Amino acid sequence: MRPTNNVLNYVFLFLTTILFAQNKEKVSIESLLKDMVNRDAIARFPTTNFRLKQESSYNRASKTPADSVGWFINHDFNSNDKDHNFIRTEEKNGEKEWVLMDHVGAGAVVRTWMPFLKPDKPDTDIEIKIYLDGSSEPVFEGNMLGLLDGTGEIPYPMAHQSLRSAVSFLPIPYAKSCKITTTGRPFFYQFTYREYDDYTLVKTLTKEDFKKSLPLIKEVGERLLTPKNTVKGKEVAFNTKLKPKKEKSIKLPKGNAAVRELSIKLDDYKNPEVTRTVILKIEFDGAPTVWCPIGDFFGNGIGLHPFKGWYRTVSEDGTMSCRWVMPYQKSGKISIENLGETTVNVAIKATIGDWKWDSESMYFNAAWKGQYPVATRPFSDWNYITLKGRGVYVGDALTVMNPVAKWWGEGDEKIWVDGEDFPSIFGTGTEDYYAYSWGGKSNDFYEHPFHAQPRSYIFNKLNRKPKESKGKNTSGYSTETRTRALDVMPFSSSLKLDMEIWSWTDCEMGYGVGVYWYGDKQTTSNSVPDEKEVLNVPPLPNGFPNKK
Repeated sequence: MRPTNNVLNYVFLFLTTILFAQNKEKVSIESLLKDMVNRDAIARFPTTNFRLKQESSYNRASKTPADSVGWFINHDFNSNDKDHNFIRTEEKNGEKEWVLMDHVGAGAVVRTWMPFLKPDKPDTDIEIKIYLDGSSEPVFEGNMLGLLDGTGEIPYPMAHQSLRSAVSFLPIPYAKSCKITTTGRPFFYQFTYREYDDYTLVKTLTKEDFKKSLPLIKEVGERLLTPKNTVKGKEVAFNTKLKPKKEKSIKLPKGNAAVRELSIKLDDYKNPEVTRTVILKIEFDGAPTVWCPIGDFFGNGIGLHPFKGWYRTVSEDGTMSCRWVMPYQKSGKISIENLGETTVNVAIKATIGDWKWDSESMYFNAAWKGQYPVATRPFSDWNYITLKGRGVYVGDALTVMNPVAKWWGEGDEKIWVDGEDFPSIFGTGTEDYYAYSWGGKSNDFYEHPFHAQPRSYIFNKLNRKPKESKGKNTSGYSTETRTRALDVMPFSSSLKLDMEIWSWTDCEMGYGVGVYWYGDKQTTSNSVPDEKEVLNVPPLPNGFPNKK
C-alpha cells in the first residue's frame, strides 16, 4: 500500500521541524543567563518561540468576568484546609506534598515570588522541592524562603529578599517537565515560566550544571548591579529653554541604527508635577512610537525619586537615563514637549550605535494612560494596554494617588495573549506583580535590577522609612515599576493587560501607567496621546505631610 500525499506531507513537516530544531542553539542555563543581560535580544522577536505562563495561588473561583463576584474575589492564598488555591496534594515516601506547579513539556522557570508567612518574620520550616523531567530527586530542595531570597544556594542578586518577599530570577530550564512542591500548605505564590514549542531543544538543569554555572551567575549578577551601555556610538544632544506649550526636536543619524542610551535632565524639580507635564516623543521611520511623560517613561513617577535598574536609572542629580535598545531602519527623531505652565530647562543626550535590521527586528514603543478619578467600587479591571499584531511586552511603571491611609493594591494582574479564553497570567495582588508583599506594611523604598518601588507615601531613596516604624500609611503617591528580561511576553496577534482596582476603601483614586513594548510597524495599541489627562494630575489628600 503506497502512502498518500497527506501522509507524506505530515512526514515531511515532522522531519523539517526536527531538523529546524536541531539547527538551533539548545536552551540551557548558560544561554538563558546570557540572554538575561542581552538588551539586543528583546528588540528582536524570539527565534525560539515560547509562551510566558504562570502558576499562582489565585483564587480558583475566578473563572470568567461574567461572574463579577468570583472574578474579583480577594482570597488568593491558602490559610486552612478549606482553601485549594494550588494544584493538588500527593504522598511521597509517606509524607504529604502540596503541588504548586506541574508543567509537562519543554520550558524554563524564569521568575519566582513567595511572601513571608508573617509580615515581620522571614522564616518558615516549610521546604520547597523542584523536580525536573520526572526525576524522583529534586534539582533544588531547601527552605521555601531561604532558597529563593539570596541567602541560600541561589546567590544575590539572582535571588533576593525584596520587601517581605523572596524573589528569584534564576532560570531553571527543563526538556520534559517541571513539578514544584512544598512540604507544608503554601501561602501565596507565583511561578512564572516559559512554555516552549514542541521539539525545542532544552538541556535540563542538573545539580552539576548549576555548580558549573556559578561563575557565570556571579558575572551576570555583577552586570545587573552595575548597569551601563557598553556599545559605542555617535552622540546627539541639545540643551534648551522650553516655554509652555512648546516643543524641541532633534533628528537622529540616517540609516540602520539604534538608540543605545537616552538621558534627560531638567534643571529644576521643585514642582513635582514637572515629570508628568514634560512629554517625551519619539518617531522611527516616520511613525510615532513613544508618547509618555518623562516620569512614567523613566519609572520614577510624579517628582524626582532616584532608583537604579537594569534598563533605567534615575540619579540624585536629576539625570534620568534609559538603556532600552531602540532600532530603526532609516530615520529617527526625539522630541521634548512642555505641556506645563512654566518654562523648563531641558538637557537631552542620546547615543546612537549600529544595528543590522532583519525580519525579527522590532520598534521600541512606550505609551501612557491616566485617569482621575477612578472609583474603587464596584471592583473593576483597569486596562493598562491592549495591543494588536506581533510584539514583545517588556515592562511598565504604575503611579497611583491614594486619598486614604488604608492599602489600595489588592488587585490582581490579568494578561491575555493571542486571544486566549483565560489569561496566561493571573496574579495574586498588585504588589505581588511588582515583587513585594504585605501591602501597607511595605510602604518603603526598594530597588532591584528588574523592579522597584521608588516612592511610597512620604518615603523614597533619600528619605527611607525608619526601621522601627510600624506605620502602614499608603496615602498620596506611590510608584511601582517592573521591567522584564527572561520574563518578557511575546505575542503573535494580541496582548491585553488589565489590573484590578481593589482597594479596602470605597474612594476615588488616581491611576497613571507608562507601558513599554516592542512591535512591528503594523502593531497597534489602544493608547493615544492624552494631553488633557496629563494635566489632570490627581491632587494629594488634604493634610498630607509636606504637601505643596
